[in-house]
Amino acid sequence: MIEFKDGYARFKMSVRPEYLQGAKTMQGGLIVALADEAIAHAMMSKLGPDEGLTTVELKSNFLAGVSSGDLIATATVFKKGQSLIIGDCLVTDDKEKNICRVSATFLLLKHK
Repeated sequence: MIEFKDGYARFKMSVRPEYLQGAKTMQGGLIVALADEAIAHAMMSKLGPDEGLTTVELKSNFLAGVSSGDLIATATVFKKGQSLIIGDCLVTDDKEKNICRVSATFLLLKHK
């Protein structure tokens, strides 16, 4: 995590050789996992003391491949409702090229 504030989180992850798939680009599931984590942290900043969350829907659009450098995931909370919270994340490379866009819906869990 490189930045965390109200409704916002920014994460960084280095592309490593063991993360590359057969075509020598970063495996997509790892990019989505980075975005999911960034979105979850942005959402956690909006939770009350009696609330938790879990992912119920995740949509990704892969925009470009990447095979070296760093990935930056910038996530924001779009809307928090009574039972759902929606967030967005843009993953870029270290040259600010768009790599993947992810949107997610999380279920708000009420602890008793």
